[in-house]
Amino acid sequence: MCATTMLNIIIDNMKLKTFFAAMLFMMAGLQTAWAQKMIVRMTGNQTTEFNVSEIEEVIFTDSEPIDDSHEWVDLGLPSGTKWATCNVGANSPEEYGDYFAWGETESKDYYDWSTYKWCNGSYDTITKYCISSYVGYNGFTDSKTELDPEDDVAAVNWGGSWRMPTLEQVSELHNNCTCERTTQDSVNGTLVTGPNGNSIFLPAAGRRQLDGPYYTGSDGYYLSRSLQSDSCNGYSLSFNFNTGWWGWYYTYRSYGFTVRPVCP
Repeated sequence: MCATTMLNIIIDNMKLKTFFAAMLFMMAGLQTAWAQKMIVRMTGNQTTEFNVSEIEEVIFTDSEPIDDSHEWVDLGLPSGTKWATCNVGANSPEEYGDYFAWGETESKDYYDWSTYKWCNGSYDTITKYCISSYVGYNGFTDSKTELDPEDDVAAVNWGGSWRMPTLEQVSELHNNCTCERTTQDSVNGTLVTGPNGNSIFLPAAGRRQLDGPYYTGSDGYYLSRSLQSDSCNGYSLSFNFNTGWWGWYYTYRSYGFTVRPVCP
């Protein structure tokens, strides 16, 4: 008569392969020695015991769990970053969704410095996220170069581990993926395909300036949470449908732009 004790091992970081090998060795021992306990020795020589019969799964991880509250695509990027399939405020990849000024978390009807949250009515009276006294209110600076979670559109509207991408994540997408102009369900946009063959569709949603839309159907602007160092504007992932150009560019933070969230 024989029995088998089985553990499901989940590893999301190859740096832990040494631990994986150790676990395989332990599992082999379970089947031959009929071990009843697993002893884990921690840093500082402390040990913790577990009853083998009570162990269902062993998970090794050094990152946050993937957020399944919204659909995402693994493009095979080096960092493992997952990109959402649609914009904040949209229900499908082809929908434009809502528009946000950089650092604001609610859409509105009028996009201008006079309605912008982090200034006193003009471009040179900035009150937060300012590294240049030239545009800061009464010379204000705060050295902040990345949006706080409470000012992050994705963090506030989607919650969980969703965030607006950093400039580094935008750069990673650009440097590791291909971009193809395409029309999907009669909507112009760009198809971004990752190293593993998976892709996301970014509609050419244009932007909102004052009370009207601009460049809808021809340009796409997707806000990052990173600040441009020399102008105090926000960086965005941008593309032009007509020319096929795409890359990152600074965007006037008082205008309204779309957001495509990311998660670890």
